[in-house]
Amino acid sequence: MKLQFAGIRRNSQYSPNQITNDGLILLKTAQELMKLGIDCKIYEESEITDKKIIENTIFTMARGIDALNILSEMEDNGKLIINSPKSSINCYRVNMSAKLKAAGIPFPNSKIVKTSSNEIYNLTDVGIKKIWIKRGDVHAIHREDVSLVYGDEELNFILKEFAHRGITEAIIQEHIPGDVIKFYVVRGTDFFRWYYLNENNNYQFDVSYLKELSEKSAELLNLLIYGGDAIISENGSITIIDINDWPSFANFRDEASLYIAKRIYSESIEFSKLNG
Repeated sequence: MKLQFAGIRRNSQYSPNQITNDGLILLKTAQELMKLGIDCKIYEESEITDKKIIENTIFTMARGIDALNILSEMEDNGKLIINSPKSSINCYRVNMSAKLKAAGIPFPNSKIVKTSSNEIYNLTDVGIKKIWIKRGDVHAIHREDVSLVYGDEELNFILKEFAHRGITEAIIQEHIPGDVIKFYVVRGTDFFRWYYLNENNNYQFDVSYLKELSEKSAELLNLLIYGGDAIISENGSITIIDINDWPSFANFRDEASLYIAKRIYSESIEFSKLNG
């Protein structure tokens, strides 16, 4: 009898400009699992309930807090879920920032703020000429959720707009000049890929150190399938600025889906051995 796995497609609101790519990496992963002899049923994030999903192995791109809370209960009750919903919650910005900074990962100077606070914030709280303001939970839904600001008035206006939209916390973060690097990883495999997002300078850096930082970050956040962003400064120093639970792997989709499927399959086999 074939093993039955469930795949959960990410809600489109959590895939700004990546709806197709996010959908394709999940579909390709399911196709690769089927080549390994697995039957896969795909659910929408909005369909997640503890009664509807009967499969014991679940691979998921869900990001909404309601879905993640239900998945966490399912995980606690004995289902194998990749990535763990708790790791996805770890990737919410306020959680990620605190964990990475506390562990000594090179990370921009940041401050977690309450959007409904009457306090007036200044660029000098974390930076000098310009800083980033980012919503504190999921990575982005609207373009304004991650904004570069140049003045105190603009900073405090955006915080009020966040509060109006029901976003209770935000991160104000130092801007670090340099080249932006995107990287993609399937932990526990040989899959580690990166590229320059903007080839302004092509500053050189130690790729092995980037890999080390990404691995340490994944361990802290408990991620298996992940990606991230880093800044390479002129002197070659590396600053991690973001870690994402299960990104689209768009530039490497075909190759990545093969590694992801094998990782899920091996985790399932090991899970079955440990749990009878």
